[in-house]
This record gives sequence, C-alpha cells and structure tokens, in this order.
Amino acid sequence: MLFDYKYAGNSTVSSDTHGTAMSFAPDTLRDPVAFVGKLNKKVAFREAISALHDVVVSDLRFKPKDKTAYKEWAAEQEKLWLSEYMSQSQVEEVRTRLAEVRAELQHIRAEKERISGPFNKAKRSYFDYLYSKDKDAWFVLDPVITVHPDEVFFECFSQDESSYGKLSCNYNVFTGISEFACGTTNIDYSAALYGEFQKIRNYKDTSFVIDPSGFETQTTNEATYKEVKIDLPDSWVRGFLQVSSAMTLPATTFELHPMDIYSLCQYLRRFKEQEGPRALRFVLEPGKPIQLVIEPWYETLTFHRSVYTGNDNRTIRIWGRRRLLTLERLIPVAKKIRVALLGSGLPSFFMADMDDMTFTLGLSGWTSNDWSRAGNFDLMAPRGHVDLLTKQTVFNALRENWKASVEDLTAKLSLSSATVIAALTAYTQAGRVIYDLKNGVYRVRELTQDPLDFNALRFSSEQERMASELIAQAAVKINTHVENETLHITGKVKGKKETYNTLAVIDKDQRLIKASCECSFYNANQLTQGPCEHILATRMALHANVLAINNN
Repeated sequence: MLFDYKYAGNSTVSSDTHGTAMSFAPDTLRDPVAFVGKLNKKVAFREAISALHDVVVSDLRFKPKDKTAYKEWAAEQEKLWLSEYMSQSQVEEVRTRLAEVRAELQHIRAEKERISGPFNKAKRSYFDYLYSKDKDAWFVLDPVITVHPDEVFFECFSQDESSYGKLSCNYNVFTGISEFACGTTNIDYSAALYGEFQKIRNYKDTSFVIDPSGFETQTTNEATYKEVKIDLPDSWVRGFLQVSSAMTLPATTFELHPMDIYSLCQYLRRFKEQEGPRALRFVLEPGKPIQLVIEPWYETLTFHRSVYTGNDNRTIRIWGRRRLLTLERLIPVAKKIRVALLGSGLPSFFMADMDDMTFTLGLSGWTSNDWSRAGNFDLMAPRGHVDLLTKQTVFNALRENWKASVEDLTAKLSLSSATVIAALTAYTQAGRVIYDLKNGVYRVRELTQDPLDFNALRFSSEQERMASELIAQAAVKINTHVENETLHITGKVKGKKETYNTLAVIDKDQRLIKASCECSFYNANQLTQGPCEHILATRMALHANVLAINNN
C-alpha cells in the first residue's frame, strides 16, 4: 500500500541552558494540523514519550545467532576426529550417512519454507530495504499524531507489530497554547529525536510545536520540502484497524498500583525462563487482592494494594509478558495502571494513568501473533447493516466535536444505539474513527488522507469469505432466544462433509462475546484467531433474516 508524505523540512529538537524547543514537521499533503504551546508537565511527558519510543523500536521476533565461526571450527574438529579415530572406509561411511541426513533436513526445511516462507520473506524484506536505504524510516516507521480540542495523542506500532502504543495528553500538559488546528497527520520523527527528548528538564522551558508554517506552501520553496514515498505493508494498516476493533470488545478490567508493575518487571529482569509455559496467570476473586502466577516457576505475586472489584471469579492467562517491560519508565510518574483483558490468549491493554496523560500499551495475544496477521477482531465487532447516508450522518455528527459517546449521538440524531454503534464500527474498521478506551468515547482519527481499500483490509479473512459463501448457499439454519440480556443464536451449518452445531452469544451492543463450534478450526484456536466461518455464518444469518423481514 503506497503512501505519499511531504514534509516542510525535518522535525527538530534544539536544547540549551535556557530551554528546549521541539518542532515537528507535519505531512503537508494532508489537511492542516497544527499545535503551538509549551510543556507544563515536562518530566512526565519526557518519560511517556520515551516509553512510546521503546514501543517503536521493540522487536522481539526470534533472531537466530550467527554460527558461521562455530561451523568453521566444528568442521575443522570433525576432520581431526575422523582422521584420528577412524579408518578410511569408516570415514567414507560416516560422511555418506551425514550427507543423507543433511539432505533429509534440507528437504524438510525447504517444505516448511514453501508453506510459510513467502509471507515472512515479503514482510521482512521491506524492513531490510528500509534499514539499508533509509535507517530513520526503518527505525521509526509509523509516527501518527492527532490534535483534538481537548487533547493531543500519538500512536505507533512496534517493529514486530505485536505491540501498540498510544500517548494521550490533555491540554493541562501544556501551557501558553497560542493556536491549534484539529486533525491527524504523519510527522517527520527521526531516530535522533530520542536523544534530544532526554534533555527535557523541569527547570528549562520546553516549547512544543507542530509547525503550522508547513501548510503555507510556496512554489519557490519547493526545494526545501522532503518528499517520501513509503510502500507500507498492508499489515501495518490492518494492525491499526484490529487494535481499534479490539478496544471496543468486552473486557475484564481492574486497576493495579504502579509498584505492582515494578514487582513484576523486577521478577522478569531477575529470571529468564529456559522452557515453557511462559504465561502470566491473573487470579481474580471479588473483594480480594489480585494475584499473579508467573509460569513456569509458578511463583505467586500477591498485589495487596490492588483489590479486584468485579463480581465473578476469573482466571485469565496472557503471553508475551516481556513486552510489559515497556511500562518500567512510567512507574515513577504513574498514579495507577488500569488493565483490560479480553480473555486467555486474547489481546490485553495496560493504561498508565498520569493524571493529565494516559499511556496505553496494547498487546496482541502473544508476541508472534501480531495484530495484523491472526487477530480478526473486527469479525467479533458489531456487524449491523447501515445505509451510507445514515453512516455519513453519524460521522458528521461525531466530527462536529471530534469526540462523542454512543449515548450522545443516539440522543442527538434520534437513532437507535444499535444503528449508531454499527455506523461507528464501520468507520473504525475503515481507519477513520478510534475508540478511546479510557473515556469510553469515539474519536475522529483519519489514519490516511485518501480512503483505504476497505474490502482489501477488512475482508482479507478467509473465514469471512467462506461464511459469505455459506449464507449464499442457504446452508445455515438458526434459532434464537434471549438470556440475561444477551441474544443466544444456535445454528446448524451444513459444511462440505458434515453439519456443525454452533453457538453465538451477542450482547446488547451487538458484539460477539461468546461462541462455540464443533469444527477443527475452533477446536484448535478457540477465538484467539477470530471466529470460524461457521460461527460467522450463524451470526450473519441473523442479519440476513432481519433484512428479509424488513424487505417484506
């Protein structure tokens, strides 16, 4: 997916004994976005923006060691060993057998590469190209900044696309705000800026500028602009959409004291597991301190400062725990850490509350299961059908104040909450709206200047394609009943070889909160890679029946 960026010069940070000036160069090809002010919460902002940088450069993918020198040494030792302890005929026999085993291994590796290699090769070749041609672009791939009437927020992804970072700063973080223009833009954010951020001090004034002059373009100044054409992988864009969809799903929430995070990080720093399992197990009992079991040692940390206030006993396991070390820098400045867990093996969100700033760390189910490739959380979001005019009406109402809750839009537009949620979900999955997990509101955030290829991004799921075929073939029969304010849909889905019994539980906001099926895909993955085609078809059949009734 090709994106064109055009910056009015470079982002800069200048520092002297009297003050620090931060000036970000926005993308001049987008609608004007500007902000001019001074930092009020300097140290807290420095730590938070540095933690965001830690997300950007994070890459926990497995990197094999360079064994070239060892292999050369081993080959020499093999020659010595063979010549000293074996006769010539034995040597030849061993060499023949070694050649046969190596040929077998080579065939196995080739078969594995044939199956999974093309995707990984294409994905990583892009990053290798950036590293050799433009190290700054490789180092910081996806700087996105949004200015709203009440806050400014930054968003980014890690290099392995398994971690999402968002830093939200309300206007109390700044002082002397002279002007701002709302919107979203990409900013020129080079690797050298990180070192300059560390020079921010309480005793020095720090100005913060998203340079508005970047929009006052003149033809004669064309040479001063830096043009960048980046062919971003679809996975980067799809990852943003999956995060936005996951934020809207039901979650188990609780609060941790910052020192609880310190205890966890300290343990992870002291011990490194040599074998699995490598999960964190949250044990939640109403009215009792939250407990954390660290596998594989099964060490239990009891957080006496943090009491679970939920109503049900829950045990939730999450993986990819070393990504939580990103929160270390925020421990001294955070007041509390709010945690939202979607379920075992599903994404989790950790929100560090710093009064006027909130740092959100979104983690995929585990490190190798990145946000874009195996999530499909948009398939679990509300799937209602809304006509284009109604969707545009909802978006225009949201854009008037740049943020709004479902209740506000429902009252303002005299529409049902289901219609408003379906419209907002459609724009969330199109990259134009983001859900604010802390405040429970939707915000306008145009991920790109030009409309995204919605079909390519949303319907890249093979399960959704097969579910649509099942609906077209009338292979789904369903029954429904209401239980505890949730809609239970039981279905019989006729597959190619057998019929599957399915269950889909929909909450009042039309979100899929529970599901089951008898197929192999569900038995192998549960919902960690999204629902199977049979569950999707069961859900889609409900909407097809409603549309048929309305049309009659």
